[in-house]
Amino acid sequence: MSTFIQLHLLTSYPPSNLNRDDLGRPKTAIMGGKTRLRVSSQSLKRAWRTSEIFTKAMKGHVGTRTKAMGVDVYEALKVKGVAEGNAKNWAKQIAEVFGKAKKANAAKPLEELEIEQLAHFSPEEKTSIFALVDKLAASNTAPTADDLKLLQKDHTAADIAMFGRMLASSPAFNTEAAVQVAHAVTVHDVAVEDDYFTAVDDLNNDEDDLGAAHIGETEFGAGLFYLYVCIDRDLLQDNLGDKTLANKALTALLESSAKVSPTGKQNSFASRARTSYLLAEKGSDQPRSLSVAFLKPVRGEDILAQSIKELERRRENFDKVYGPCADGFKTMNAETGMGSLGDILTFVTE
Repeated sequence: MSTFIQLHLLTSYPPSNLNRDDLGRPKTAIMGGKTRLRVSSQSLKRAWRTSEIFTKAMKGHVGTRTKAMGVDVYEALKVKGVAEGNAKNWAKQIAEVFGKAKKANAAKPLEELEIEQLAHFSPEEKTSIFALVDKLAASNTAPTADDLKLLQKDHTAADIAMFGRMLASSPAFNTEAAVQVAHAVTVHDVAVEDDYFTAVDDLNNDEDDLGAAHIGETEFGAGLFYLYVCIDRDLLQDNLGDKTLANKALTALLESSAKVSPTGKQNSFASRARTSYLLAEKGSDQPRSLSVAFLKPVRGEDILAQSIKELERRRENFDKVYGPCADGFKTMNAETGMGSLGDILTFVTE
């Protein structure tokens, strides 16, 4: 059976709007009959995989998620001297290997080189694509069916290996995600608040107009968030085909999840935070979240300390009724200064 790494993180964010809904308000969820702030797993995963921590650690092993690869191919062909018509036709053929192309649009002549759905390109596939660009430019001939065999099942893209890839038109090249990320929710109930703000025109001399140049309103909330992450370490290694690279990806993911904040409204709120408490578990038993520890909202003056107690109590009680749910665990507690991120990184990769 697979070895699972389970991460439980408690992170406190000051007033912020990290992840907005369609109305621009902080996302929420009803849990235990109470409204909680929520940060979606999509928002978290993007923040982690595009962070400096992750991209630097995994340099050369990060994919590119885009609809517009065909446009890049077209521009590369043009730079190499390929005629306009050929460049467009060949770029479209290459793009369609990864998804259905958009319909032609006279107002946006390059839109037909984009595909309808985002595709995640591995570094190996990008290398093959631009090697084909060089070949087509040198021969000035259209790509053959063999040339267009650009999809690769085996790759070293850590983000694809962790978060998966789905290609509806070519399911044989899908990648099953080795990492599952829950939506982060506050351990306590919240009320989303409104911030009324104004902007002053620096050149207004107050002679003709004493009013503000702009009036606006934005919503925000603050809270202590619980986040659960489940990693199938064996599947991650299978996806990447290399144990050393898998451990490197694990390290980058864990460090990013503890240090990197979602990017929403950061210029307005500077709501950057690091995880205050991290529990890492390792074992082959069926994984389980500990979110039920916060089904009843945590209240009081010391919410962090109380939340840590509730989380540890729930883990211990699960072990009592089910037997050990993990072979071992490590904790890092910034509230008490016990444990360290380095200890946890060693624990999950050994």
